Amino acid sequence: MSKVDRPAPLSQRDGVIIPPVLYLPVRVDEAGRPAAEVRMRGDGRHALLAFTALDRLVAELGEEQSWVLMPVESLGEVRDAQPFDVVAFDPRVNRHARRGGGAR
Repeated sequence: MSKVDRPAPLSQRDGVIIPPVLYLPVRVDEAGRPAAEVRMRGDGRHALLAFTALDRLVAELGEEQSWVLMPVESLGEVRDAQPFDVVAFDPRVNRHARRGGGAR
């Protein structure tokens, strides 16, 4: 049997395991560039929407939602371009809050 490499340690914060990559829903900004979805939370903080699996993103935002696969270590670059206060992992999204209209 060949040697099996041990996986790299997973990041963990507040008991939540953070995978090495995230699916970020994106939209096209006024300049025609892709921009990550940042939404205002009820507490006034801005949250970056991030999904740990593609099927979770599609379940919440629909098949027509554009997305990018982003390494977790690159989230600082996203924050530099689009400030946010927190990352919302696998958030529940009101169907009427989907970009482009209501429930599908």
